[in-house]
Amino acid sequence: MGKNLKGRECGTGIYQRKDGLYSARYNARDGSRPEKYFETLPEARNWLADAIYQDKHGQICTGKDMTVDQWYQFWMDNLICDLAPNTRRNYSERYLINAQPVIGKMKITDVKPMHCKAILNRMEPIYAGSTIRQTYIAIGTMFRAAVMNDVIVKHPMDGVRYTKPTRAPDDIHFLTIEEQRLFLEAAKRSHNYRQYVLLLETGLRTAEMIGLTWDSIDWRKRTLTVSKSLEYRHGDGYWRAGPPKTKHSYRTIPLTNKAYDILKTAYDERTTRKESELLSQVLEYVDLRTGEKKCLLMRDLVFINWRTGEPAKNSSYDTHLYKLCDEAGIERFCMHALRHTYATRAIESGMQPKVLQKLLGHASIKTTMDRYVHVTDDSLTGAVQAFERSMMF
Repeated sequence: MGKNLKGRECGTGIYQRKDGLYSARYNARDGSRPEKYFETLPEARNWLADAIYQDKHGQICTGKDMTVDQWYQFWMDNLICDLAPNTRRNYSERYLINAQPVIGKMKITDVKPMHCKAILNRMEPIYAGSTIRQTYIAIGTMFRAAVMNDVIVKHPMDGVRYTKPTRAPDDIHFLTIEEQRLFLEAAKRSHNYRQYVLLLETGLRTAEMIGLTWDSIDWRKRTLTVSKSLEYRHGDGYWRAGPPKTKHSYRTIPLTNKAYDILKTAYDERTTRKESELLSQVLEYVDLRTGEKKCLLMRDLVFINWRTGEPAKNSSYDTHLYKLCDEAGIERFCMHALRHTYATRAIESGMQPKVLQKLLGHASIKTTMDRYVHVTDDSLTGAVQAFERSMMF
């Protein structure tokens, strides 16, 4: 128990220095010994009591001494819990790998635009433009939350820009009509043919298709409801159920006749397929809309691997796609290109972008237009010919 200059006790963790200031210090759970100085004893006692309480209950002290690392941990644990796991993982990787070495130990109030720019500059010679953009978004979102919660007054990335170009929307792979025809012709001889056709007919994300269960299909209304996803965690070696990517990804899609027939055929054959013991698992996940716990019954999955009786991993679909592309004589593509292709065909057929936005589960129409809608040479030619016909008089 410390004392003041007159020899009177100040309380545990507090003492008065020779210059008259009161020092308050405690042993934190992380092994550090935070210390602050105050002009009066009541100020020191109040700060110490608050700091010990916050440390004990996992809360964050938002004072001027808080580091960027401390804010990052609070932001991850408390403010972005509702984001998709992949998004949270991307944010975490970009901060820990790229941002933390530069600003992690700094006080959050000391971070300036030049420090943020230094993070991006260090990445320039090594990383692709898309990864630099991810870092820009991750730390920008983190600091924006700090501004909104009055932790800092000004966003330290104001005026900061990245210069390395990212992949343009035109570089996103989608199939032309002819490539789609060649691909489907080759895929007909594949055990995954139904999955590929369903993605081309609905625009589902791969994880949404893998996690599709029979109760998601309304046979009478001929609709498919997206309410969950399933992915294999290669690093940990297990299957993880989860909600769709965002709250806007919850949606009900009217089925085309081809999509309906694909699902109905799979349903009629469900009792004759090979099923692994793995399918006895029941996986829990949280509904983003309500916060309630939900269950995915693995045995109710619509699509499983015909040979192993287990769900097919995303990576195995991509590997198989490459073989089919080689067989069809077209450029290789991954599963997500089928979603791009669905969106492209939809726009080419005259679908309104706002409708497509809902079917794809996008929060913003800008995402739909910028990322998933492409103008093909065929559609350009057709549009000019239609214009020419309208001008004949």
